[in-house]
Amino acid sequence: MEFLPVTQESISRAADIIRSGGIVAFPTETVYGLGADAYNAEALVKVFEVKNRPYFDPLIIHIAAIETLETAADLSLLNEETRRKLFILAENLWPGPLSIILPKKDKIPGIATAGLRTAAFRFPDHETARDLISLSSGAVAAPSANPFGGLSPTRAEHIRDSLGDKVDMILNGGAARIGVESTVLDITGENIKILRYGGTPRETIESLIGPVFIEDSSEVDSDCGLVSPGQLKSHYAPRTPLSVFSIENINLLPCEKNTAWLFFDNFSRNVWLKGQGIKHDIPIKVLSASGNISEAASRLFETLHELDKSNVCRIFAQFAPQEGLGAAINDRLKKAAS
Repeated sequence: MEFLPVTQESISRAADIIRSGGIVAFPTETVYGLGADAYNAEALVKVFEVKNRPYFDPLIIHIAAIETLETAADLSLLNEETRRKLFILAENLWPGPLSIILPKKDKIPGIATAGLRTAAFRFPDHETARDLISLSSGAVAAPSANPFGGLSPTRAEHIRDSLGDKVDMILNGGAARIGVESTVLDITGENIKILRYGGTPRETIESLIGPVFIEDSSEVDSDCGLVSPGQLKSHYAPRTPLSVFSIENINLLPCEKNTAWLFFDNFSRNVWLKGQGIKHDIPIKVLSASGNISEAASRLFETLHELDKSNVCRIFAQFAPQEGLGAAINDRLKKAAS
């Protein structure tokens, strides 16, 4: 396994690996991805094997140019109104943390999409990711670069610690800027639906194309194949058991030995501390001292990685406000707690 800083030389070397059927972990603005040639079924099998990912959980196809969408997605199957909304979204939110479900062309192997005729497509807002995609096949299938169901990696070191030599190369591009995965939006049905909360808030999408629905993960049947990653009820989990509470309920919990605590902001932490007689030296973390929702999202997985290494028996976490990126934070916490 090669662990290299991002340079033009290392990106070129990584692109050679992908073109030859290998897999590369690379930075994006959301989290690190584990990339393989989206047109190479044998390479995609490696991604599933390395992650121990079930084949019913589809991958996201990453592109580096809008023109690639015409070659990988079958836009002719969209009606005029849906195409209009797609172009509005692409013009305003790509490149960025938004994946859009579209009909796929046959050149995208069925293994990438759980056998479905649709695929999720994303145009990342990260120069290294786009350079890598452009220099390889032009379309890279990339789930998060972590063992299936575990905490997503926001630093290259997270991948080195969890996947190690299973990966051909890890490109070290520093900390991910957004820190939660992309929002997944399905525009192929009668109703446009968010299948996974993520880095593009619902409010932003609705300001462009009008109201969208939210998929209820409790109604998702994995036996029929998932339409999008992140739809399982249990996901994104640390090895340490995690419980998540509202600010009102977490304030009722007593401090216990061998526990760790994660608060949204300093105010919430201080309210809890005021009612405690702290008798133990325990880890207490805050996602954003000032309550900045973007900062909180960017620090979520990194902070959970830290707490997971603190040798405690349980992590108690507080929900974020359910607005903007707070919806993505809460989605990850609820699934981690499941």
